[in-house]
Amino acid sequence: MTLEIFNQAAAGDAKAQIAHCVALDDWASVLVAKRPFQSQQALLQAADALARQWDERALNQALSAHPRIGEKAQGEGKEAGLSRQEQGQVNADDAALKQALQAGNIAYEQRFGRVFLIRAKGRSGEAILAELQRRLGNNAPQELDEALAQLREITLLRLQETFQ
Repeated sequence: MTLEIFNQAAAGDAKAQIAHCVALDDWASVLVAKRPFQSQQALLQAADALARQWDERALNQALSAHPRIGEKAQGEGKEAGLSRQEQGQVNADDAALKQALQAGNIAYEQRFGRVFLIRAKGRSGEAILAELQRRLGNNAPQELDEALAQLREITLLRLQETFQ
């Protein structure tokens, strides 16, 4: 899709074109309302500014569309497909890594009450596990900040890829 098509599309169509970036309807609606964008950079800056307003409620809502790290995303939607693709570096054939990720996911969920979120694209399973273990040492406010930063990163990466 091009930026020109996005700028000229009806609001509902434009929103549908970016809905896969994050499961936050309000974010997509406001971003669409800010059109037209003069450049992809202007779009990304506006999207980032909106994402920096997210709070714990938005994070929890967005996490409804994210699988546990190391597990296959369920569903047929574009967001589930992106999650499967983004986690492609996690070696599901490595039994020890898979077990360690499962244990880490459980520990994280018990500690913070939500699924562990990380930009998986471009990271190995071992790097993801190391980051999971490091983040288990965070306190609740630190982890909220890190999880929100990861959600922004994933969202902006998906948005950027939409317009390539």
